[in-house]
This record gives sequence, structure tokens and C-alpha cells, in this order.
Amino acid sequence: MEKHILLVVAGPTASGKTACAVELALLMNGEVISADSMQIYKGMDVLSAKPTRKEMKGVRHHLLGFVDPRERYTADAYRADAKFAIEEIVQRGKLPMLCGGTGLYINAVTRPMSFSEQSDEKMHEELMQIGATASGRKQLFDILREIDPDSAARLHENDVRRVTRAIEIFRLTGKTQTEQMRLDREREGDYREIIFAPDWPREELYRRIGVRVDEMIKCGLVEEVRRLIKDEERHPTALQAIGYKEIAAALRGEISMSEAVEWTKQATRHLAKRQLTWFKRDERVIWINAEGKTAREMAEEMHRMIVERFGCEVI
Repeated sequence: MEKHILLVVAGPTASGKTACAVELALLMNGEVISADSMQIYKGMDVLSAKPTRKEMKGVRHHLLGFVDPRERYTADAYRADAKFAIEEIVQRGKLPMLCGGTGLYINAVTRPMSFSEQSDEKMHEELMQIGATASGRKQLFDILREIDPDSAARLHENDVRRVTRAIEIFRLTGKTQTEQMRLDREREGDYREIIFAPDWPREELYRRIGVRVDEMIKCGLVEEVRRLIKDEERHPTALQAIGYKEIAAALRGEISMSEAVEWTKQATRHLAKRQLTWFKRDERVIWINAEGKTAREMAEEMHRMIVERFGCEVI
């Protein structure tokens, strides 16, 4: 059976990929599947910069705000949910499209992910408990640095979830996450994918991040964090979202709100840098020069390349 075509719009935060994906979906009768590890959770619309109905422009979106924040959600679970959504979209005669900045999720769908098949709940819980304190996070990061220096180089010490996962993979498979990713790249995936990413000069991307954070404040970020603080046990995932701990610290009077906003911008810039590193390493990504272009113009450029590759199948 011939493989389905899968369009992907990836890239760093605040690069305009959501707007591009929506315009591309309008051009090509497509539907969008979120590939964002924070947008999947309920109750975190502003923190995760979830697209609004206005931004969706009537395009159907999938895998947004459907997971309870108390649940552990893995790349394997995402792959299963995304594949189900892809089949539904294809059956309706539309083009499926992934959109997001979580490279692990995109790879989970577009490449076989052998390491994500294995998990050990007890081990996971033990490692996460260690990572609950600052000294524990350092301990975990030191372990990762020893067993997988490449993964340690691209992860931040405070990214407990990903640091923990990299350690789990090594203990379960005897291979580093870096080795597993290399093996995955050598195996053929389930779809005929084409992956795009908007390409901005670094200074302009950082400016856009500043604008994005300011807009999130206007859209109720402080109020959303205040609500989440009241019931942190129900929303442990919120603790990992950029902006939560910064705004929460300001609400507790530990820092000023202006400091919280600036720290949120700084943390978001660091995230963007890590995302850029991830996607620049993926030889499949086609970088679309974004400077001076609207989302529609970038989508039209993507559309031309898609038609060139797949011909009448997508016209």
C-alpha cells in the first residue's frame, strides 16, 4: 500500500509556523495536528501559546488541550494519537499536516522510534523524584553527562522530563538516546513527509519572542498562572512550562513582575536556540527564508515545493 503524504511545518518558538501551517492548510485542503508537548495539555492555553479560534481561520486542528496535566504522556502515546488523527484526516479526503516545535514528537511520527517502545514506570517515578530538588536535578544531569554527553549538550539541567527520559533509554536499552536517534534515522518511516521551517535571522527571532511574551501577558498569562498555582498538584506539568515558575515567583513576591517577564523572554530564547539546534541537525528540513514575507507568501512557497515533489497527488 502506498504511503500517505504528510506535510510538516516545524521550527523554533515564535517563528510563525502556526500561521504558515494554517495558510498552507487553506491552500491545500488540509487539517493541522499539533506537535507541541505543552499544547496537548488542558488548562494551559496562554502558557503554551495555543492557537486561538481566530488564528485557526476555520482550519480544523487536532491534539490540542486533550491530556490531563496529571497524566504522563510519552512520545509513543503521541505517535499513536497522531497516527489515528492522520488516518481520520486522510479518510475525509484531506491532507494531514503536523505543526509544532517538539522535534521528538515529529520524529515519533515520521521515523520509527524503537526506544519509545520501552518504558519502566517505577524507574521513571524514581528518577522524577530525584529531579524534584535542585541538588537532585544536578545529580541527574551529572549522570546524563557521563552516559550520553551529546544529549547533555543539547538539554538544560532543569529540563527534568527530557533528562530523565534520556537516562531511562540508556538503562533500558544499553544505548544512548543519541545512538537510538541515529539508528532511527537509518530506518524508513511510515509516511512520505516533507518538512518545512521558517528561517529568521537570530536577532529577528529573538525580537519576535519578546513580542510574543508581551502578548501573552496581555492575553492573561498572569491570571492563568495564578489559577494554576492554587492547585499545583493537579497541574504538575505546568511547572515545566516556560513562564510558569517566573510568573509564579513574581506572584509570591520573590521577584518583580518586570523581572519575571524578562526572565520568561530569556528562557524562551534559550528554548528557541535548542529547537534550532535540533532542527538544523535534521537533513530533511527545508528552511524557508521568512524575512520580509507574510505567512501566506511562505505557505505559497511551500505549496510550490510540495507540488514539485508529489505532483498531481496534491493538486
